[in-house]
Amino acid sequence: MIDKQQISQIASEYLQETNSDMFLVDVVVRPGNIIVVELDSDEGVSIDDCIKLSKNIESHLDRDAEDFELEVGSAGITAPFKIQRQYQKNVGKEVEVLTKNGQKLSGVLKSCDDDGFVVTITKMEKPEGAKRKIAVEEDQSYKYDEVKYTKYLIRFK
Repeated sequence: MIDKQQISQIASEYLQETNSDMFLVDVVVRPGNIIVVELDSDEGVSIDDCIKLSKNIESHLDRDAEDFELEVGSAGITAPFKIQRQYQKNVGKEVEVLTKNGQKLSGVLKSCDDDGFVVTITKMEKPEGAKRKIAVEEDQSYKYDEVKYTKYLIRFK
């Protein structure tokens, strides 16, 4: 059986050697030695980037010893964030968050750190004595383990 840690190490070393802004999001080894490697980048991941990493990983593995299938791709734009680096990449952008207690919200990702992240949401409130509601911004903090997912929110205006 092919080891997930081995694939992660090979991919991480390659990404460091190429001095690119790409980073490893996830490695999954499924039954039947199906290896799935997921990348992301601040500038986007091209098909050429995926091909180069795929060839590098293959060069470190022996098909005669163990047959495998290798898929290298970019994290989808609508895919949930899996690692903190994806949160960092999307600071200042609009995101959708689903908490573990079922609350769904959207707002601008304000910041993130090792413990969690902050989302600025805009809600309509009616000030005392006012006739109309006004937009009020509020920061909400979440720990990573409090959310089911966070993902980039695409809006067509």
